Amino acid sequence: MIRCCCFLLSFVIVLPTFAADPNWPQFRGTSAGISDEKGLPAKWDTKTNVAWATEIPGRGWSSPIVWGEKILVTAVINEGTAEDAKKGLYFGGERMKPADSVHRWMVYCLDLKSGKIIWEREAAKEKPLFPVHIKNTYASATPVTDGERIYAYFGNQGVFCFDLEGYPKWHKRFEPLPMRMNWGPAASPALHKDRLFIVNDNEKDSYLICLNAKTGDELWKVKREERSNWSTPFVWENENRTELVTTGSGKVRSYDLNGKLLWELQGMSANNIPTPCTRHGLLYVASGYILDKKNKPIYAIRPGASGDITLKEGETSNEFIAWSNRQIGPYNTSPLVYGDYLYVVYDLGTLSCFEAKTGKLMYEKERLSGSFTVSPWAYDGKIYCLNEDGDTFVIQAGPEFKLLGKNKLDEMCMSCPAIVGKSLLVRTLTKLYRIEEKKN
Repeated sequence: MIRCCCFLLSFVIVLPTFAADPNWPQFRGTSAGISDEKGLPAKWDTKTNVAWATEIPGRGWSSPIVWGEKILVTAVINEGTAEDAKKGLYFGGERMKPADSVHRWMVYCLDLKSGKIIWEREAAKEKPLFPVHIKNTYASATPVTDGERIYAYFGNQGVFCFDLEGYPKWHKRFEPLPMRMNWGPAASPALHKDRLFIVNDNEKDSYLICLNAKTGDELWKVKREERSNWSTPFVWENENRTELVTTGSGKVRSYDLNGKLLWELQGMSANNIPTPCTRHGLLYVASGYILDKKNKPIYAIRPGASGDITLKEGETSNEFIAWSNRQIGPYNTSPLVYGDYLYVVYDLGTLSCFEAKTGKLMYEKERLSGSFTVSPWAYDGKIYCLNEDGDTFVIQAGPEFKLLGKNKLDEMCMSCPAIVGKSLLVRTLTKLYRIEEKKN
């Protein structure tokens, strides 16, 4: 427990500041789940500090994104009877056959101030070609926007481009490909200037593809020696260059913007879901499949690497790997680097903290409760961890664990929130909440 006021003051001073971004254009925003905004809410429930709550037709675990006064979110409407969503980490949720009913793949645009749905567009209408796990949805990939167009990726249904007024610009269908155990896809697209990047790791023909964001034309495509993964590609703009980092159960690979392989790293777990992030001049990649006993790594990677940078037996660092730990990676959630510390939320309800520059353990697997799929976020010196029950645990940022409170929304949650201005946008199974500190 942190008791020293002087220590608290000094810690707050060293927290980083980020350029104010009025938008939240992609999965986890442009700062990997961090906002420097002041006055954001620390307490809420279904009535307290709720500016509005809007029901979203259909089902989807994609995260909301924001540009200006517009919130964009995707969902899929099952015109037949849908199974109830289930919480928790378990096997047996796979389905061997797709639903025999027509589904509608939807994009919704909401007004940030009022929560009113401004427009809705149907991207596709058909029966699903492949099933998904009961915890997954056909709209789990988060869309991305450049402020002119929104790119909604629906896995086996393809990618659909609309302008921000809802007019269709282009779409591209892909060959439907099977995922491991019929769990279904979930990786989101990445965007850099006029290029849209999509990783499709599957059981038959894995690839990384780059599309012209304005036209949808294929610019290049790279075959990947991978099977099913669910990690979103990450555009790493470092001191040397801009590169596209992809994680896989076979290797972490980094490409230049023309698809040329720059470097690769072996030593990940059997399933890959977490998205990389960068801070302190380092790239953090993680992988922690819960049944993989030997490999649940986090690597902190320096820029400028080339070739194979895989660690040798017994090594924890080398020229381009600042530090690593083979037993601390999360399964579903992505790590959070806030201030001088790296935080990891584990699926079974614990939180660990490490020194971000060295990997030194600060505290280990402090108990929260519930199952966690949502990646943590941070603002105003606090870490926020949202479980599948809709409970958000508020933890004091820093090297000592201190639980400050718990906020309840009383509905299943598996989507990462968006932070815009002084508002937090949280998606539950049926609703989208705008949470904001109410003025007295």
